[in-house]
Amino acid sequence: MFSFERKLRDQLEKLSNQLHETRRDLRLSPENIENVVQTGLALAGQLPLKPAAIPGAFDLPVLTGSWGLCAHGLSHPHTGAIRSIVFDPNLATGRDDLVLCHLNHRLVQMCMRLLRAEIWSMSEERKLNRFTARMVPDSTLQAPAVVIHGRLLVIGGDNQRLHEELITAGGSIREGRFNRMGVREVEAAMEAAESAPASEAVQGRLKELWSKWETPARDALEARMKDRTKNLQGFLDERSDREVLAITAVMQELEKSIRAALAEKDDPQLQFDWSDEEKKQREFDLGSLRTRLKEIPIELEREVAHLRDRFKNPEPRLFPVAVTFLIPHRAAKEMEGGSR
Repeated sequence: MFSFERKLRDQLEKLSNQLHETRRDLRLSPENIENVVQTGLALAGQLPLKPAAIPGAFDLPVLTGSWGLCAHGLSHPHTGAIRSIVFDPNLATGRDDLVLCHLNHRLVQMCMRLLRAEIWSMSEERKLNRFTARMVPDSTLQAPAVVIHGRLLVIGGDNQRLHEELITAGGSIREGRFNRMGVREVEAAMEAAESAPASEAVQGRLKELWSKWETPARDALEARMKDRTKNLQGFLDERSDREVLAITAVMQELEKSIRAALAEKDDPQLQFDWSDEEKKQREFDLGSLRTRLKEIPIELEREVAHLRDRFKNPEPRLFPVAVTFLIPHRAAKEMEGGSR
């Protein structure tokens, strides 16, 4: 029993570490999930979330149409009181007066579907802009920079999605030339970006000049995709091995349980005065178990081959999504002066 408990603790710790790594890699922070929901509600023409009395919690407004289903489950099962929602699992731990809005929650799912639809929309009435210009401190950048965002999708051998993430690449603009920035430089610049957008004059000027830098920016994103997929190959190989081990363990456990069931047929405890119909049913069940036992090695071999084919020769696909210009305050003043 102690050995089982130690193995269980080790496994839980390993799974917890994997969960934290995935959250970090996919940027699944509570703040980002909250931003997705707030943006989705705004695009849908719904009222925004209202801060609740509890720090970090929000009250869901009255939603119309199909969005009203998002309120399902907010009422307390005993008191019937409508509970607030949180996006941080730590805030909901040990409490029944808050509801955790996780990735599979209806509200988050509907907002994510709406955002995806807006990203791929080709309509002229798109509500989600793909161009933005944000200010950064002069200490962060010495010259304006352009960052291009792309959706990286990795497809397996059976056309199943193996991996998906947003990647970024960019470069600084010096004397009208695009100078590619490193991954860390881009991340640091984006983290330092202020919430305030650049002035209309600066944004208009940047839109006019975008065609000049579009090709090198796309080339930088392509290079970033190649680097990322090269590093992903090891991760995909490990995932393939884990899934093969998992399906093998399941099939072996099934085989073990079937053999144990077949071994019970001669147990004296089962030798009762059964009717002929019960005996026939018993023999039929045992025959089905024997047939299933013979099929397990073949099925396991087929499943392992299918998993290996899925992770073999993954194909990356890149879809540019949006462009962000980062403008130091000093450069913004110069551009505004030039535009006048």
